[in-house]
Amino acid sequence: MNNKKDLILVLDFGSQYTQLIARRIRELRVYSLIEPCTVSTDKIKKIAPKGIILSGGPNSVYEKNAPMPDREILNLNTPILGICYGMQAITHLFKGGIKHTSTREYGRAEMYIDNHHDLFFTLPEKITSWMSHGDTITRLPEGAKKLSHTQQTPYAAFSIPKKKIYGVQFHPEVAHTEYGLQIISNFVFRICGCFPSWQVKNFIQETIAKIRRQAGKDRVICGLSGGIDSSVTALLIHKAIGKNLTCIFVNNGLLRKNEPRQVRKIFKEHFRINLKYVNAAKDFLSKLKGITDPEQKRKIIGYEFIRIFENEAKKIKNVKFLGQGTLYPDVIESVPFFDGPTAKIKSHHNVGGLPKKMKLKLIEPLRELFKDEVREIGKELGLPEKILYRHPFPGPGLAVRILGEIDREKLALIKEVDAKIEKIIKKHGLYKNIWQAFAVLLPLKSVGVMGDKRTYEYVAAVRAVNSLDGMTADWTKLPYKVLEELSSEIINKTQGVNRVVFDISSKPPATIEWE
Repeated sequence: MNNKKDLILVLDFGSQYTQLIARRIRELRVYSLIEPCTVSTDKIKKIAPKGIILSGGPNSVYEKNAPMPDREILNLNTPILGICYGMQAITHLFKGGIKHTSTREYGRAEMYIDNHHDLFFTLPEKITSWMSHGDTITRLPEGAKKLSHTQQTPYAAFSIPKKKIYGVQFHPEVAHTEYGLQIISNFVFRICGCFPSWQVKNFIQETIAKIRRQAGKDRVICGLSGGIDSSVTALLIHKAIGKNLTCIFVNNGLLRKNEPRQVRKIFKEHFRINLKYVNAAKDFLSKLKGITDPEQKRKIIGYEFIRIFENEAKKIKNVKFLGQGTLYPDVIESVPFFDGPTAKIKSHHNVGGLPKKMKLKLIEPLRELFKDEVREIGKELGLPEKILYRHPFPGPGLAVRILGEIDREKLALIKEVDAKIEKIIKKHGLYKNIWQAFAVLLPLKSVGVMGDKRTYEYVAAVRAVNSLDGMTADWTKLPYKVLEELSSEIINKTQGVNRVVFDISSKPPATIEWE
């Protein structure tokens, strides 16, 4: 069975939720693909999707140069679902009415369902929806039927039955919308007629075959950090080309406490993969001296990684490829996705830091996957639990968890604080239930009192979040007892920190990492 036979195409109009739409579809075991909103109808015909979803976006349809899909997609006889801006784009193309409203509807809104056929099949009369719009539809397109409304939005959803076209003003892809996944499920299965054939086992087989074709008899080097992304990448490539893979583990001095020793032990003893260890801590710290801007940090670290890989590659014959554990969220947060209108948030060292004239070609088997999908693949590949359930760690490492300039003193401090957080979280049996827990060292000092003496030391922030895919996250409500123990352990046993704060920001509007 073809793993991608039934496919839903998502057209990106610039929403930060575009990847989340694709992720929700994959939760339903249907493959999803993202293309820019400017993709041609001819290319869409070649892709042959069972359905098309138009994402949200920051623009207004009546603005000059507002992004619009190729009008011909409306005549493909393929079901279409427009979300937020996507709904307004459909309305605009069908000559409906849209205007800016003085009252913006943002956040949770009670939505009343007027028609339960197809899109809202099996849903209750009223649900909580997540709205984010300043424009509203004042006149439905010709042939359209009203499906739902809120107190402020007369047309919260509509359908054009003859063309199997649907529009929703709210965001069914976010967790804040009740029955959001059911709405997407109704579109994918009831309207588009998809079959749930997207499976991890199929992905593994197809990816190994693809890597084998891509690499041929050439050698591949892979940057191994010990995190789940690079570990799964290394195992997939290893299964495809065996001894032609050499993994390079770079100690950049920005890793967690005892990390270099643990990673080397696991991969040399457990998987017997060719592993080369490079201690480049001095080089990285030298390049980062005096740098405070987080974007500069990321780019410097990314460039330095590639420079080291290229230097190491010269020592190995026939190396033509570099394997990387780039994920979908890395891509969406780094660049305007597929040259679409999505706003850049921050660069990732796998994406934004690559030099334009890099001599190695890339192999990125996870580029279209989300973190939980990668973890599922890791299980199938037999990764040990200490890597499988390890909390995500940023590519630039502790460089983006030390706000401001980096030096050896700050690195030593944050490594100790971070190790204490992990130890206490594990002690209370919370580690597997938390997506990510870590320390951030703030670029300021505060006055404290220890043993009747005045201290003037650093402030450490504790950050703990829960998430499915890293695209959205809620701060974790740690028990007071755990917070108390964290504060006591960090302050009393880490010389240089005299104050601990707890971050209670969710994503959005914050990001998971501070930089």
